[in-house]
Amino acid sequence: MVVTIAEPDPRWAELGRQACVALAPLFTAIEHIGSTAVPGLPATPVIDLMAAVDDLDDVNDDALETFGYRMHPAELPDRLLYRREDYDSTAYHLYVVTTDTWDTRSERLLRDHLLTHPGARERYAAAKQELMDRFGPGEAYTRGKEALIRELTDAARAGRGLPPVPVREK
Repeated sequence: MVVTIAEPDPRWAELGRQACVALAPLFTAIEHIGSTAVPGLPATPVIDLMAAVDDLDDVNDDALETFGYRMHPAELPDRLLYRREDYDSTAYHLYVVTTDTWDTRSERLLRDHLLTHPGARERYAAAKQELMDRFGPGEAYTRGKEALIRELTDAARAGRGLPPVPVREK
C-alpha cells in the first residue's frame, strides 16, 4: 500500500464504526482514533483503532486473526499493535492498551480536540500536507509532526486537567 495524504473520505467514519462493532466483544472499550476519525481532515488512509483490555496478556490473538488482524512488532510502551489490510487496500491499525490508561490516552484526547477545535484541525491538516510534500512517507514525515502534535495534545490534556506527556509515549 502506498502511503500518502488523501482527501477526507466520508467512508472512513463508517469503516471505523464497523470495525469497532465487530471487535467490541473482544475488548472492554474500542474507538476509532486518528485522522480518519476526524471528518474533514485529510489523512493517510489508515483506519486507526484503539481498544482496551484489563491486561495486555489477555488479548486473544487467535480471535483477532479471524478478523484479519495480525500482531505487528512495534516498540510501543505499554501497548500492542495489530495490523489488517483489506482486499480493497484499506489498512487498519489496532492499538491495544490497558483499561487503566484508557481515559488519559493522548490519541483519544487529540482526536477529541481536533473534532472540537476547527483552527487546530486546519493547522494540523496543513502541516501534514506540507510534510508529506517535502519528505514523503516515513520517519521524517512522522517526526516532523511531533512538535504540533505535542502542542495540540498538551492543550487537549490541559483542558481536562491532565499533565503533558511526551509525544512518543502517548
